[in-house]
Amino acid sequence: MPRIQGVDIPGDKPTHISLRYLVGIGPTTSLRLCEQLGLDPMRRAKELSDDDLARLANVLDREYLIEGALRRQVNANIGRLTFIGCYRGIRHRKSLPCRGQRTKTNSRTRKGPRKTVAGKKGVKDMR
Repeated sequence: MPRIQGVDIPGDKPTHISLRYLVGIGPTTSLRLCEQLGLDPMRRAKELSDDDLARLANVLDREYLIEGALRRQVNANIGRLTFIGCYRGIRHRKSLPCRGQRTKTNSRTRKGPRKTVAGKKGVKDMR
């Protein structure tokens, strides 16, 4: 198993698939990396030489924000939004969706399991 940026990438998969195991590297970026370094994207990751892995790690360090640094930046951005008290920050603080999704019927992932409110169904409007 080759190791890049402290992450073991699967050696039995093609290189362009294995690179996606790094946080911040997706399908397009992995193919672009293989093309930039002259690697065959369909070659298995375990077949990469130490020189290829060193060149790959060097390019990733220099040009891309991945793994720990990317996670820190995302958390810092969310922290900034919550600190300044903008709408998105308030939604993050309350653990609600912040990109305009409806919350009356959906968003169970963010809100958690349902909490039943006692006496809500049987109450009738007294007018």
